[in-house]
Amino acid sequence: MISTTDFRKGLKIKVDGEPYYIIDFQHARTAQRRAFVRTKLKNIKTGAVLEKTFAAGETFEKPDFEDKNMQYLYSSKDEYFFMDTKTFEQTTLPQEKLGDYKWYLKENKEYKILFFEGNPISIDIPSSVVLKIVSTEPGIRGDTATNVTKNATLETGLVVKVPLFIKEGELIKIDTRTGEYIERA
Repeated sequence: MISTTDFRKGLKIKVDGEPYYIIDFQHARTAQRRAFVRTKLKNIKTGAVLEKTFAAGETFEKPDFEDKNMQYLYSSKDEYFFMDTKTFEQTTLPQEKLGDYKWYLKENKEYKILFFEGNPISIDIPSSVVLKIVSTEPGIRGDTATNVTKNATLETGLVVKVPLFIKEGELIKIDTRTGEYIERA
């Protein structure tokens, strides 16, 4: 069991049967009342943010979470297939659960998948990935006075803005939080 005294940012708890993690919390006390804890929680399944107040000392169930390293195999329509490298069991994640992370998945790479009560609910992507450019326009000479960019299509289908000196076939590093070009790899 988890108590309100154990709260910290990033702690995963189960509230009303749903998995949440704590974004922010504050212990408070008024002169005439018992102490309480104001929290800001994010639903791990839906991403919805909830502000809730709990009495001090209230306890919560520890959620049944499990992290597994799984290898990305392939995608078919709106489903993405992963394989547990130890047991060779396959799991699918729908596109809704991946969101924009689908643009950063490379076949045969391992990713950490979070399971809640035996069901996959989210994927952990590194903060940056290296991807190959499959098509881009050639840079035009003389356009180097300012930060001019051009579109580049990556091996996963993602289109990003890159500097003019970047060519087709090059590897570049992309920030997965913003979807922006960082540097050549």
